[in-house]
Amino acid sequence: MSAAPEPTPVPGEPGALAFGTLTWVPALGRADLLADPVAAALGRLAEVDAEAAQQILVAEIDPALADTAAMTEAYELPLAASANCVLVAGKRAGDERVAACVVRATTRADVNNVVRRLLDVRKASFWPMDQAVTASGMEYGAITPVGVPTSWRLLLDTRVTSGPAIVGSGVRHSKLLLPGEVLARLEGAEVITGLGVDVG
Repeated sequence: MSAAPEPTPVPGEPGALAFGTLTWVPALGRADLLADPVAAALGRLAEVDAEAAQQILVAEIDPALADTAAMTEAYELPLAASANCVLVAGKRAGDERVAACVVRATTRADVNNVVRRLLDVRKASFWPMDQAVTASGMEYGAITPVGVPTSWRLLLDTRVTSGPAIVGSGVRHSKLLLPGEVLARLEGAEVITGLGVDVG
């Protein structure tokens, strides 16, 4: 199977796209490929913004290839299409403030400056793995902006809000594909210039 260099419609499969060597299908019909919080969030989105919900697609992958670098190589996907969601937290007056930060895989979240200022905390740091998994209801390495608790800030770097975006599905055996513009339409999403900084 030759890789599709960009998302293209699949003949005979309404709503499906080919991208890389994967076929992506509407996520609304594949709850088996989503973590429970993700499926629930997608259902809520469908009620208020059906057009956006229908543009969120899912593809099954080998869970051993869930990490971004391995996935992009194995399925012949452009690294720049992937977006990573990292959880960052800090405390202020004993109150813990959490942000889900979404940046392109070619960048990293500016935790010490941009995120720390937005959370208004003295120190911001990545959440430990066990805490992130428990609080999100998602598997490690598969945490996604679709379905994070509404009590958290959802911060999107400007660069993830245009073009295709591949993000986690909440489980390691699949990935979501959606337009960046749809990411920006998620409940509570805040688009932040400079959230992601170039690596290297």
